[in-house]
Parts: sequence; C-alpha cells; structure tokens
Amino acid sequence: MSCSCFGASVKRENDDSHVSGEFEGRVLGNIKAFSYNELRTATDNFHQRNKIGRGGFGTVYKGILINGIEVAVKTLSAESKQGVREFLTEIDIISNVRHPNLVQLIGCCVQGTNRILVYEFLVNKSLDTVLLAHMATGSKGKSTMLDWDKRSAICKDVARAIAYLHEEVVPPIVHRDIKASNILLDKDFKPKIGDFGLAKLFPDNITHISTRIVGTTGYLAPEYVLGGQLTKKADVYSFGVLMLEILSAKYSGKPTLGTGMQKLLLEWAWQLYEEGQLLEMVDPELEGFPEEEVIRYIKIAFFCTQGTASRRPTMSQVVDMLSRNTRLNEKELLPPGFSQDTGGRSSSRNKSSDTPTSTQMSSVPVSITQITPR
Repeated sequence: MSCSCFGASVKRENDDSHVSGEFEGRVLGNIKAFSYNELRTATDNFHQRNKIGRGGFGTVYKGILINGIEVAVKTLSAESKQGVREFLTEIDIISNVRHPNLVQLIGCCVQGTNRILVYEFLVNKSLDTVLLAHMATGSKGKSTMLDWDKRSAICKDVARAIAYLHEEVVPPIVHRDIKASNILLDKDFKPKIGDFGLAKLFPDNITHISTRIVGTTGYLAPEYVLGGQLTKKADVYSFGVLMLEILSAKYSGKPTLGTGMQKLLLEWAWQLYEEGQLLEMVDPELEGFPEEEVIRYIKIAFFCTQGTASRRPTMSQVVDMLSRNTRLNEKELLPPGFSQDTGGRSSSRNKSSDTPTSTQMSSVPVSITQITPR
C-alpha cells in the first residue's frame, strides 16, 4: 500500500501550517489537515479533564471542533523513538481502508514537532472501560451495560473487521495490537477497531514477517513472542484472548483472582474446560445468557489460541463459526499456547507438559472441516 494519503496538496492558511523537517515535501490528501491551534482550542489546551485514554505512543483527548463536532484527538508522544514511523503508518493504513467496524480517521496535524491524529469520537469509549473497569475498582454494574446479545455482536463485528483487514484489503494488514482498549464503542455499543500504529502490511507471497516484538502482554501469540515471526495468526490469537475477556470481564494480562492459584485468564479458562466447569468463568454480572452458546464461544476462543499457529482458524472461518450454530469438532482441540513474561524473558508453555515449547510456523490455515462437523 503506497502512501496515497500524501498524494494531493493542502492549502496553507497561515504561518501555523508550517511543517517540520521530518515531513517536508509531504502533503496531505484525502484527510483534513488541522492546525495545532485548532486542536489546542478543541481540547481546551489538552486539559486533563478531556483525557480519555493513553496508548503506547501517546494520549487521547476528547475535543469539540469549532463546528460542534466531537472528536478524539490522539497526540503522539514526543519521546517515542518509533513515533514518526507509527504516525505515518497509522495515517496511511486507516485513511485507505473503510469498514463499519474500523474507527474513521478525520484528519491530522503535522505542524512543527506536533504529530496528532483526529478520529471520530465514540461516546461509549473503549471496551475495557465499559466491560473491565469494575474489576480494577471493585465497583459493580458497569459490565451489565453489555448483555449477552451485545457481547455476542461485539465478538462477531470485531471478527468481521479483522477478516476484512486480513482477507479483503490488498495487501493484507496485520493489526498486531488487538485488545479491549483498542475496541471502541459507539452509542449503540457497536464496536470499531482503532489504533493502527503497530499495524503491518502483509504481502500474500510471504509466509511471515520477522519483526521486533511489540504489543500487549496477555494478547501475544507464543510463536511471535519466541521468535518475532509475525503472521495473520497472531491477530487470531489476540482475538481469542479478547473473546475470553468479553465473556468473563477479567483482564488477560493479570492473574485471575478467586481461582486458588495465580493463573492468567487463558490458563484458568483451559483448566475449567478440562474440569468441565466452563460456565464458572462467565462474568457473574451477566444474567439470562444462553449457556450452550456461551460455551461454544469459549471453545472457539480456544481454537483461536492454539499453541501452533497453523492449527488456528483464519478470521473468515472464525466469523463463520460465530455466525452459525455449528457443533465444534473438539477432537482437534489441543491445549492453548501460553506466553508469559518471566523477568524480561518471554516463554511459551504448553500445559500438558509444563515445559517450554516452540511452535511451527505455517501459512497453511487449518481446514474448517477440522473445526466444524462435515
């Protein structure tokens, strides 16, 4: 994908539109160019009360433009060594893809040393804010905003968006940071994937990309942690973990409380599967849910988090499994791949042997007939 978003010229209205040396010669095309003063005014000088989130590369503020439109203003951290690269990547990727479950980029600011992205504002903020915040604060009631129908729809819509990135965009895109805080919710709790700062283009003629390991603890596929070899299946793994968070309202990267042992969410969920007690992991605030369907969703999450990348389904297969009431072929289900941070070193553990394991990389997807009945 070429940087076509820099292919057209933008009118310079005043001295505030000076572009720093990093961007000299680059001009913005199909998105709006904002001045720094416009965005400073919209966010009340980036006041703390307007802060709505913080990511690996900067802080996000709520802003109100002069025309009254609410926006999310993402300021890139000046200290970020990868800032310029991720900034340009995010502009290029999100301005060239369109999907109802992807956050819309409205514009950006490249004035002086400031690098700022302006997105549509989604009133219900991020999924972790709505679904998971009560786990950290001990408060009750937040997760009840999402009944089963909403949670099921979020799983399906996020899966469709990732399938779109993997299988419909040319060249395909690997997001690399699928997680609850990057899933934003509109007024109807419809999800949209945001934050493409870590995304990678993935040409079809290669099996993997060797790259530095970035992402969020608890969501990283073991083969990616071990060898830094990235495939689309890394996103599939992250999505599987995300599904477990949606169903349980527990954080993936922190030990699960009340289990009697310090286990991460995926490991705890698999233990419950082995014990035939899967419903024990469901959010206790979720009421009136269809038990068989919820159990099927959990098992789909296990298929997505298989330790060997080639055993995971493609995202289009995941969409199919979530959309149809099919009986899963559990004979093909093996223990998930667990990855954890051990004093700065990452390791992968297979619960059946409890010894470090490596995974085989393959570009051949598991057949849907291996997951659903023939």
